[in-house]
Amino acid sequence: MKIKAANTILYCKKWPETVAFYRDGLKLLVISSNEWFVEFKLNEMSRLSVADETRTSIKSGDGRGITISLQVSDIEQTRAELMDAGITPTPIKEVWGSKAIYVRDPEGNRLEFWAGRARA
Repeated sequence: MKIKAANTILYCKKWPETVAFYRDGLKLLVISSNEWFVEFKLNEMSRLSVADETRTSIKSGDGRGITISLQVSDIEQTRAELMDAGITPTPIKEVWGSKAIYVRDPEGNRLEFWAGRARA
């Protein structure tokens, strides 16, 4: 199997707020959208999408059991950018040899931003 790209889809009860969080708060680029689904670009090979659960057969997980882990180049800058956007991250923590911060989106999904070299 040769995987060419990856997309994580989050099914949301709070769809408008979750779209605004990723679009306006995290400032992710919208690749495509319609009245119930928005696809964001994370990088050239990765996507994150949010879908309105009222328009799908799959329901929200209410933020249970999900961590979206995103490696960034500068954790201090990322933390400052989140705070400037009105998003309150945790203090920077040491995690597996890296530095990390955490936030939750309006749906309750946990996002981990980390930088440095994680130990295997």
